[in-house]
Amino acid sequence: MVKIDGVIFKRMIISGANNLYNTYPEIDNLNVFPVPDGDTGTNMNLTMSSGVQEVFNKTESSLSKVASDFALGLFSSGRGNSGVILSAIFKGFAEALKGKDSTDALGFADAFVMGRKVAYNSVITPVEGTILTVIREASQALYDQVKPNMAIDKCMDILYDEAMKSLARTPDLLPVLKEVGVVDSGGAGLCKILEGFKKALHNDIVEKNMPTVVTSSTPYTSAKPVVEEVGNVQAKFAHKEFGYCTQFLLNLADANNLPKDKKLFNEKRFKAVLESHGNSIVYSKNDSLVKIHIHTLKPGDILTYAQQFGEFKTIKVDNMSEQHEELLLDDKNEREQAGLSSNEGMIDVKTSAAPTVIKKPKVKKDIGIVAVSVGKGINELFSSLLVDYIVSGGQSMNPSTGDIVNALKAIDCKNVIILPNNGNIVMAANQAAEIMKDVYNVKVIPTKSITEGLTACMVFNPEGSFEENIESMVDAYKASKSAEVTYAVRDTKLDGVEIKKGQFIAISGKRILACDNDKIKVLFKLINQMVDSDSELISIYCGEDVSNKEREKLEKELSKKFSDDYDIQVLDGGQPVYSFFVSVE
Repeated sequence: MVKIDGVIFKRMIISGANNLYNTYPEIDNLNVFPVPDGDTGTNMNLTMSSGVQEVFNKTESSLSKVASDFALGLFSSGRGNSGVILSAIFKGFAEALKGKDSTDALGFADAFVMGRKVAYNSVITPVEGTILTVIREASQALYDQVKPNMAIDKCMDILYDEAMKSLARTPDLLPVLKEVGVVDSGGAGLCKILEGFKKALHNDIVEKNMPTVVTSSTPYTSAKPVVEEVGNVQAKFAHKEFGYCTQFLLNLADANNLPKDKKLFNEKRFKAVLESHGNSIVYSKNDSLVKIHIHTLKPGDILTYAQQFGEFKTIKVDNMSEQHEELLLDDKNEREQAGLSSNEGMIDVKTSAAPTVIKKPKVKKDIGIVAVSVGKGINELFSSLLVDYIVSGGQSMNPSTGDIVNALKAIDCKNVIILPNNGNIVMAANQAAEIMKDVYNVKVIPTKSITEGLTACMVFNPEGSFEENIESMVDAYKASKSAEVTYAVRDTKLDGVEIKKGQFIAISGKRILACDNDKIKVLFKLINQMVDSDSELISIYCGEDVSNKEREKLEKELSKKFSDDYDIQVLDGGQPVYSFFVSVE
């Protein structure tokens, strides 16, 4: 095969997306920090899934059309830095193929070179040893080796092999990767996609399976990763298949005293598995209890997966197919008695996911604020500080470019400030601002934590000009110090700190400052390192795992140790994953 068209490229896209989906927990596990929000694989998987949706049901044969549709799907749904960079790669790829129904090896190589250029241009300060390095080195190697009339599958072999070689070199470019013993997670995700492309061109299209859970901390070393299969996902949950209404109440295992046969609960990954297994999902969590409602074709797979994290208190499974047949029969009899035809008057009911935007403005304003937030208490604080739209997301789940665009459209203000409040959301926010620049005057203040966002909002003046507010908000968040306390999901050593799975760890920026088995002790170690002679205010936002007893203990100890020198406020944030958000001003 010396050329590919849209039909072939569509098969490549599906195969690449499935290959990533099958192993995205493996990519998540490459997170440098041993925290429960490693989400590169999840972000890239959700981004790719949106790209696939744009092309899956279309019958286009033009390569240009398929490539542009795929790029559009990625661009509008890019999540996290790696997801946004991935969308930029295929945006450039599509630009190079514009107007072409098919392409040969030379055009194929040129397209990936263009993808690399657009990806680098999308990042203000490119960092080597990342997904950018992998696409740059792989595309350049292909460009150097490609020849006229070379088979496309041969081109793909070269691209994938060179990408894997580049991935293996990433620890040499980023010392922190070498210290932890992993390769770059974004680069690894790209390699999974390229591997799927390669297999499709060799007539071995990857099918979607249940994603694997990696138990090895270094799955990209020379040894094969140790994985645990957690079942096969249904290939497709068709609307006509009703399956089983499955409900259960799960008592989670104690994270601080984890039994050998149980795993640490990861809310983000748990939800992702639910979404891959069915629909009509209702999820709620209160302390150590998780309540689930899901319509699925294979309830056994869901129950087996869930039991890894605790023990069931209640389980209920109903066969909706049988219930539906009974309802149809009853409805048919009633309709016949009423003299109606078989379909007359029937309503098609469709379900959809809950909206990302959770607060709607009452009055249109000249300056609007969109903030990314997580946790009931944090949301309420942002609302009280005149934030107009709160986009759900943050450490445990990054919103997409499209989510932020939708918020901008809904707020409909001439001037809008976006507070991403997470370093992994800044690129998506910038991309959303770029998309809407001809409609609104949008400014992204690149806050990288929830507390930076709150600090910025505290100085917002609705009577001030847009420019004055931008300046004061930037000055305020830059003058503050931010940190978090969470728990470790694996043993590691980072920044000279020995960390054991299940311990609490304090993180500031890209550094781990302390660890301990007691979250309160870790918090005090953190505060001691954050305060200095210029500090005046210590703000602590308690997560959903902090009990009333722990909060009372914390307030007493803080008052005893710090109240003479600093103002102190302890607030209920209600955020998942992170026990404490900390700000020192």
